[in-house]
Amino acid sequence: MKTTFILAIVLSALSANAQLNKIKVSELPQPAQAFLSEHFKEYKIAQAYKESQIGEKGFEVKMTDGTEVEFTKDGKWREVDGNDKPIPTAFIDKKITSYIAKAYPGKKITHIDYGHKDIDVDLEGKLDLEFDKNGNFLKGEIDD
Repeated sequence: MKTTFILAIVLSALSANAQLNKIKVSELPQPAQAFLSEHFKEYKIAQAYKESQIGEKGFEVKMTDGTEVEFTKDGKWREVDGNDKPIPTAFIDKKITSYIAKAYPGKKITHIDYGHKDIDVDLEGKLDLEFDKNGNFLKGEIDD
């Protein structure tokens, strides 16, 4: 209980230090612009931000439907969050999408986070899957 409380305080402090500064889409790094043009051309961009927080800098793009895409400072995608709605999947490692199609037929991907150690993928129905950087399945669980 005490550890959970301390973790909550630390996470709160870190998110409080995150700063989002509005920018034009044309100010995003070229790889981010290309990624959006290729995979999110059907989406309307509400706002783009340059973000800086302790230890990480990057960019965030919010779509009018609530979908969010985060990029590293170099413009590589880091996270795509559909906010419980399906997201495009053509940019996701085929090994991951093939595994999901076989193990969870009909389930759509709603979130993907390319982390430091693994790749976290959320599916419809609150299914949370983890893959290693090579696209190999590690574990899965149902979020409460």
